[in-house]
Amino acid sequence: MKSYRASILWFAPHSEGAACARFEEDGLLVVGANAAGVQVVQAVGAWRELAQHYPGVPVEHLPGRIIAPGFVDMHIHYPQTNVIGSPADGLLPWLENHTFPEENRFAALEYSAQAATFFIAELLRNGVTTALAFATSHTESVNALFNQAQAEQMRLITGLCLMNRHAPAQLLNRSGVGTDATEQSLLDAETLIHRWHGQGRLGYAITPRFAPMSTQAQLRGAGDLAARYPDVWIQSHVAENKDEVAWARQLFPQSRSYLATYDDFGLMRQRAIYAHCIHFDDDDRALMRDTGAAAAVCPTSNLFLGSGFFDYVEADRVGYEYGLASDVGGGTSFSPFHTMLGAYYVGREGQTKQGLSLSPQHLWWQHTAGAARALGLDGVVGNLLPGCEADFVVLNPQATPLLARKTALAANLDELLFSMIVLGDDRLIERTVISQAI
Repeated sequence: MKSYRASILWFAPHSEGAACARFEEDGLLVVGANAAGVQVVQAVGAWRELAQHYPGVPVEHLPGRIIAPGFVDMHIHYPQTNVIGSPADGLLPWLENHTFPEENRFAALEYSAQAATFFIAELLRNGVTTALAFATSHTESVNALFNQAQAEQMRLITGLCLMNRHAPAQLLNRSGVGTDATEQSLLDAETLIHRWHGQGRLGYAITPRFAPMSTQAQLRGAGDLAARYPDVWIQSHVAENKDEVAWARQLFPQSRSYLATYDDFGLMRQRAIYAHCIHFDDDDRALMRDTGAAAAVCPTSNLFLGSGFFDYVEADRVGYEYGLASDVGGGTSFSPFHTMLGAYYVGREGQTKQGLSLSPQHLWWQHTAGAARALGLDGVVGNLLPGCEADFVVLNPQATPLLARKTALAANLDELLFSMIVLGDDRLIERTVISQAI
């Protein structure tokens, strides 16, 4: 076992209310192996109360630092690292002119491997310790990302991108010997599930890119996979912008809505994560709630591409799960602080929906414990409650002169957290600690 003495931020169990933060200015975090040999939180709380119970445990003292849960990114594209910051007139032109040409390079295992190495390192450098990520339509890209995440013992979920139409031919799923592209994509996905899902901290996600890029046969096959493997994840995009919504409605006129298309093919349940979820009506919101699916809110991407604004008020009124995501490369930063600030902007927008000011604790919760809950990993990651895997970040609130000046003036927890949200970036992350298996 080992312990860390510093200021500590964590969240109360969800039963006590969402975004209910706990903060101990002079705290102690004790970590040690559980019965499976995984490093988990053994205790968290005030130094003066806990220290006497762990007299022989080594203590690393981190004065002036804050220990907080590792961040959880619910939606990010590892093949789009090089696409970040690319100019475009909107989502579909951005895909055609920047994203698809870059993703085609991931047919090469060597290219995928070096991209995965950089991607995982950039996540960890920014304090992200759990991610649900897109790969490409190439098995090479999936294997490379899983290999690198496994090497770092990072909790990561990804899967083969299913897309068999409406994209450049070289980027569509490939046929096999005696099988067409649709059948082969599903066989490949199942092979990858058997190889990677549940290996250490890795998880598989059945990944239709978005409904318009899959035929009915492919979506039906994806739904069959989801039924056979109920503990894997599902990830896709939905209702990001109005042109995409209109296109989906044209291609799937039998479905009540774009979102309902996924339900019609058996792709909505717990552990199903849909990015964006902007252009919804109440029936869509109720469908999310009733099926247990969750939204990955991608504020910097939505602002960058002019897609629209996630409606927090309506999501909370109807009551479905959501959490934050960077959506790199449509998103503009790997930094959770930039994403949380973008979420604040999106919440404040009150011209197209009801505006509100999201509290700093709620913003931080959305990117940690709330995102973990939306992923079905409540009590596993995204928090520092006893039993949680010991993923955490060490924050230096004096990392820049302006941060030091502003955080020194904080009169309460909300002011401290908001100062870091507004002014923070990768420099605020002094260290990222990943739970290690012994």
